[in-house]
Amino acid sequence: MSDSAPDAPLPIHSDGPLESQDNLAQAEAEPLIQAGPGSGELPEPGAGADLVQLVLAELQQKRQVLERELAELEVRRDQVQREIQSSFAGQSDGIARRVKGFQDYLVGALQELAVAAEQAELVVQPLVVQPSPLDREQAATGPAAGAPAQAPAAAGLFSQDEPLIRQRLEQFLGQPDFYADPWKLRRSLDAPTAGLLEDWFLFQGGRGAQPSTGSRNRNALVGAAAIAILGDLYGERFQTLVLAGQPERLGEWRRGLQDCLGLGREDFGPNSGIVLFERPDALIERADRLEERGELPFILVDAAEQVVDVAILQFPLWLAFAPGPSDIALEDELL
Repeated sequence: MSDSAPDAPLPIHSDGPLESQDNLAQAEAEPLIQAGPGSGELPEPGAGADLVQLVLAELQQKRQVLERELAELEVRRDQVQREIQSSFAGQSDGIARRVKGFQDYLVGALQELAVAAEQAELVVQPLVVQPSPLDREQAATGPAAGAPAQAPAAAGLFSQDEPLIRQRLEQFLGQPDFYADPWKLRRSLDAPTAGLLEDWFLFQGGRGAQPSTGSRNRNALVGAAAIAILGDLYGERFQTLVLAGQPERLGEWRRGLQDCLGLGREDFGPNSGIVLFERPDALIERADRLEERGELPFILVDAAEQVVDVAILQFPLWLAFAPGPSDIALEDELL
């Protein structure tokens, strides 16, 4: 045993345990080295340039889409502008043609109206009431044919009151009595107006039309004088009914009668001495009720009323004012 050689160092083989551990560590580290900061592998050379080209292609495609949409919107805008311009121009032309046609029509109508006005007779035509069968019977049983003819109205309602009527008319021609009692005339009349009332009372029998005096205030004066005389004849057994188609006209009548007769607002109303009406049917209904109660309606018709209802002509007392040229011109100005 002593002759044996000393122990030599043991050789380290490459496939020993230490080399195996190093190889294992290196193998575990390789995936970490190959793995990039992201989740995939590192791109190959030239892959970045392809990605940029892809992004640029997508942007270019979107830009082309937006440019096409913008072009379509511009075309639509131009089309709408053309439609607006053509439509407005067409409407303006149509309106201009219609206005021109209406202007020509007005010019022609005014010319025809001027010619008709020049040819028209401006003399007031009296309203003639046809005699009733009762009037014909009275005329047949009247005086003999050889006797002088007498107007039916003069032998009618006021034939026995002629002296009183003439006396009152002469009194009205004098100085006005501003302090007279209510329902008495406080203004004076001129000779033509007094003659108008004389004709209405004595020759028309209180039923007929008379030419207008030229204004509603003067017509109200005529009506007030008639009311004053009727008050002396009938007392409180009659009621005055005024017909005028508009509130403004009725207001003028109320103020005129109030001033000429010394009345107050309480004297105008359904239960008072004077009632104002805008419609003839209401006036006729009121007059019928008065006659049923044994009272006498006195109807005044404004000059602006172009038509007198036939039913008004049946009542025993009515005075209608026939319009003259001045009344027609005044109404035209008011319109």
